[in-house]
Amino acid sequence: MSGAEAINKSMEVAGAKKSVSGQEKDRPWIFRTYAGHSTAKASNALYRNNLSKGQTGLSVAFDLPTQTGYDPDHPLARGEVGKVGVPIANIGDMRELFDQIPLDQMNTSMTINATAAWLLALYIAVADEQGADRAKLAGTTQNDLIKEYLSRGTYVFPPKPSLKLTTDIIGFTYSHMPKFNPMNVCSYHLQEAGATPVQELAYALSTAIAVLDAVKASDVLSEEDFPKAVGRISFFVNAGMRFVTEICKMRAFAELWDEICHERYGVEEERYRRFRYGVQVNSLGLTEQQPENNVYRILIEMLAVVLSKNARARAVQLPAWNEALGLPRPWDQQWSLRMQQIMAFETDLLEYGDLFDGSSAIDAKVKALKAEAREEMVRIEEMGGAISAIESSYMKQKLVESNAKRLEGIESGEQVLVGVNRYQESEPSPLSSGEDSGILTVDPAVEEEAINKIKAWREARDDLAVEDALTALREAAEAGANIMEPSISCAKAGVTTGEWAAVLRDVFGEYRAPTGVGKSARMEGDDVSDVREAVNKASETLGRRLKILVGKPGLDGHSNGAEQIAVRARDAGMEVVYQGIRLTPEQIVNTALEEGVHVVGLSILSGSHLALVGDVMKLMKEAELDDVPVVVGGIIPPADEEILKGYGVAAVYTPKNFQINEIMKNIAELVT
Repeated sequence: MSGAEAINKSMEVAGAKKSVSGQEKDRPWIFRTYAGHSTAKASNALYRNNLSKGQTGLSVAFDLPTQTGYDPDHPLARGEVGKVGVPIANIGDMRELFDQIPLDQMNTSMTINATAAWLLALYIAVADEQGADRAKLAGTTQNDLIKEYLSRGTYVFPPKPSLKLTTDIIGFTYSHMPKFNPMNVCSYHLQEAGATPVQELAYALSTAIAVLDAVKASDVLSEEDFPKAVGRISFFVNAGMRFVTEICKMRAFAELWDEICHERYGVEEERYRRFRYGVQVNSLGLTEQQPENNVYRILIEMLAVVLSKNARARAVQLPAWNEALGLPRPWDQQWSLRMQQIMAFETDLLEYGDLFDGSSAIDAKVKALKAEAREEMVRIEEMGGAISAIESSYMKQKLVESNAKRLEGIESGEQVLVGVNRYQESEPSPLSSGEDSGILTVDPAVEEEAINKIKAWREARDDLAVEDALTALREAAEAGANIMEPSISCAKAGVTTGEWAAVLRDVFGEYRAPTGVGKSARMEGDDVSDVREAVNKASETLGRRLKILVGKPGLDGHSNGAEQIAVRARDAGMEVVYQGIRLTPEQIVNTALEEGVHVVGLSILSGSHLALVGDVMKLMKEAELDDVPVVVGGIIPPADEEILKGYGVAAVYTPKNFQINEIMKNIAELVT
């Protein structure tokens, strides 16, 4: 089935307006799956296959080099190409990604932040080649840099230039792509980083305020156009397992956003004040243990964002049951898609108004969430807004503290996780046993193929046209002009992702966000006393305080686990060296040598553990540090655990090792 046929088929089903009984039904939300891996060609086949199964929108996952502005042959891209998304290095890759998919008929969400302007430029350039009318292009760029500094780590530039790039996209799309959502304020990753519902509300809405204030202060929109542009701002929200609280959070979001738009920005028309959001339900709560239980978790979390009509998601994408194990297969994604379709088409949900209007319990919870969120937003406003709260590390510190409390609750059993800290006995799962590992693996040859491909691309293009386009981009950036048209020209000239980002890195500089670890709350009491005793004994044996280096090699910016290890190690009495994300193996080994550490802990969640840990172990040996134990944490399949231990790794920890105090004791034993 061609892309156009698949789209027409899925839209025909999704647009049904009558129920079996003849009653009017609401149109269902957009069905998405978050997908992309290996190569543009393989991802295109996956997209067209998903569309043929009734998916009604695309949600593109890009790999980490693409998200952070590096070409596949850059040293920092080693081990990362095609692992957590599709690599897009130039317009040729973007053509392959959307081959046979008419972009003027598609609603495309792109999870991209620091390089959002570039990926959008490539998307527009391909749409132009297809002969599509830019005014018909629909979709979303996530484009929320503030949450990147707090949780996901794929930022590149400092906050203020990043905000300028966001306003450029807003101004450009308003004029040329009126159906496109230029800004997707993203609270999803805040919850993944440990945010409470109140923090999720307050931090996301404060981010939206920072963006709209910047737009208001710029000249990208007139006073008359501003309210309509506000109407194109969307949100990307998380839904966790606390079902009632999550429903109330969504309703609180809708009511608070309406208030902000009306009272702060004077938006009079109700349609421009609507809280328009897409959602992916909580991946953080998916478990490696008894992963079949994740199907129920995903369903319950989805209910929180579709049951309440007045706060229903506009688009829903669901994780797969086995995402805690690795990269889902197409069948796993289909299972999650079918969950949405059954809810939308087999139930009578869409035939009724809001099911919760008039509920005293719901109203009371919404009121309480709104009051607490307003207090936190006032606190952030008094600091100077979201940007200042980032630069001072206030918000990051609070998230680290909240995440520490969450993990302590799981360790103590106060927060029950079925199959993890209660009801651990289990029959072997036929879904994830036997010859089939239950996950999709990316062929290591993908990276070499991408490197050869981009070298051939550079050799075949017009170097003079590339140089002219990059010069125009630099001049626009230095002058403070809108960089979208120069970026589109770069795309059409054959500029690569790394070249585009290198120009802006040179103009704007790079940024390292505060880690939030140094000021976070300490764990006290009996829960950590026996760990401290073990650390003290080890320190006495060593003749000085046990010292650990916690390192994040490669481009994986999901630092939550590394931060919690660093916090608990400090609380246990260790001396901790933690320098944040995006380090090369060389930097990690040099730090280990200069700091005289007793143990090195590496955290990698992007699937690049074999290549990066292998590099670290080789460099440790060359630096005569092979007597310093190395431990590794991440989403690591059992077969890879054995390979890592073959490299000389002393211990491997995965999500099933949720007792952090036990990890601390193990580390103390390793060094003595």
